[in-house]
Amino acid sequence: MADLENRVENQAEEIQEAAPADALAAAIAEAKEAKEAADAAKRQEEAPATAAPKNAEEEARLNETRREMMEKLGIDAIQLALIEKVADLHKIPSGAFNFRVNGAAAGRSSSEHIEIRPKEDKPGIDIIIKAGTKHESVHIPVVLSQTGLKDLVYNDFFIEDDCDVLIVAGCGIHNDGTKTSSHDGIHTFHIGKNSKVKYVEKHYGKGDGKGEKIMNPTTIIEIGENSYMEMETVQIKGIDNTKRVTKAKVADNGHLVIHESLMTHGTQYAETDFSVDLDGADSSAHVVSRAVAKENSRQLFLASVRGNNRCAGRTECDAIIMDHAVVTSKPEIVANDIDASLVHEAAIGRIAGEQLMKLMTLGLTEAQAEEEIVNGFLK
Repeated sequence: MADLENRVENQAEEIQEAAPADALAAAIAEAKEAKEAADAAKRQEEAPATAAPKNAEEEARLNETRREMMEKLGIDAIQLALIEKVADLHKIPSGAFNFRVNGAAAGRSSSEHIEIRPKEDKPGIDIIIKAGTKHESVHIPVVLSQTGLKDLVYNDFFIEDDCDVLIVAGCGIHNDGTKTSSHDGIHTFHIGKNSKVKYVEKHYGKGDGKGEKIMNPTTIIEIGENSYMEMETVQIKGIDNTKRVTKAKVADNGHLVIHESLMTHGTQYAETDFSVDLDGADSSAHVVSRAVAKENSRQLFLASVRGNNRCAGRTECDAIIMDHAVVTSKPEIVANDIDASLVHEAAIGRIAGEQLMKLMTLGLTEAQAEEEIVNGFLK
């Protein structure tokens, strides 16, 4: 335990020398988390034996809530595992929700202030968040476990004025077959005035079959006056091919923040395309992408921010490249107004050999050192 504590205490200094240097500041936070984990492990070792039954009881309660969730939604263990991965749900949430499983609704519930209703002209749902809704959430995960299924869905969010809400989406595909499984989700956000929205989406693929797992998420955003949206988009692993498109228009004093974390391996291909129009006076956008490309995978990053008024915009793309991977970054900024202030940054680099050696001298294998650096970078 002492060796582990010493390692994590010094890890932050070692990580700072990795490339790209500017982007790896996040890895310092990972080192702090590792220190907290070491402290927690030490406390657990020193805790009396009576603590064990409590953990067993907690695990039993968690398993019971999982069984209840499976029964209520009519899903199996594989589908539940996907939901846990992409939506961090171990039980049915108390707020509004819509679960889509293999192309059909598995469970749906509205709340007093958030209404979910199915579309009549095409697959998907409308989510209406009433004016003044504060500190509420809506979950809309999608999972596919049927090989060969091609799922297309249109979800429209109508967030009225003076709201403060959390929206959790995400899609997981489990494909053990030989046919391609795919999900195309088109999400459109209509955000009123003086509202705050946090949108989280995670994409994950798993399965031992030869069939591909494909996801093509499209996000269209309209931000009203004095409103703010934060978008956290994560591709965890296992997606063979993806094209991720985001288009946004921002009105007066509106603000958009996007954080993307992306990792590819094998022969996977990932393309990201961000397009933002800062139409309003004193509007702003900050787009940040952190990517890791391993083995023979390929990535393409496209980002265009257009300043059409007095505004501020910034794009950042930082990538770690490993093995025989290929990463292409094409950021673009266009100033259509004399008072537009726009910046773009892009950095691509490998993990420094010296850094790996330093971490390995602290007791990590090369694979463990790489994993620790990558995880800290993406976080």
